Amino acid sequence: MARFTQIDPETATGKVKDLFAALKRKLGMVPNISRALANSPAALEGYLTLSGTLGGGSLSAQDRERIALAVGQANGCDYCLAAHTALGKMVGLTADQIRESRVGTAADPKTDALTRFTRRVLATRGHVTDAEVAAARAAGYTDGDLTEVVANVALNVLTNYFNHVADTDLDFPKAETVVDHHDECATIPGCDPTR
Repeated sequence: MARFTQIDPETATGKVKDLFAALKRKLGMVPNISRALANSPAALEGYLTLSGTLGGGSLSAQDRERIALAVGQANGCDYCLAAHTALGKMVGLTADQIRESRVGTAADPKTDALTRFTRRVLATRGHVTDAEVAAARAAGYTDGDLTEVVANVALNVLTNYFNHVADTDLDFPKAETVVDHHDECATIPGCDPTR
């Protein structure tokens, strides 16, 4: 059961009412995360503004969903995994691509570099190595792209943590359980989670 009140779109007023109307036009619904974030109109607006602005950036919708899935998996956010599995399908990701994104790998070399870099940003709290940046660049990502990767990671950490605190009720189909070799690796001496 949700810890935070979920603001009803039918009774919302002021700025929240306007933000909910825009969400409903875009998604056909007002997700529970937005209803919970609406307890602070500033938090809801900040989240939607950053999300919308990044949506117009250099990374594709599929890349942004891959980042969201990798972050959600790493942080164990059931709500975010459910939402981004559904959104990933909406932007054309296959079930295999969704699963790959969650475990930090991909069959496509450029996408693999993206998911690995995303996981390293998370694992190192941004303290990536020169070699990790060079590998992402070698795969074709610009400094602008990598800046957006970090911004998308931060956006998704925000939603992951918020959903943990608010215990947001699922309003998307539950995501399948995926075994994450990176999580297992933490318990194995000498294991390299980047492989």
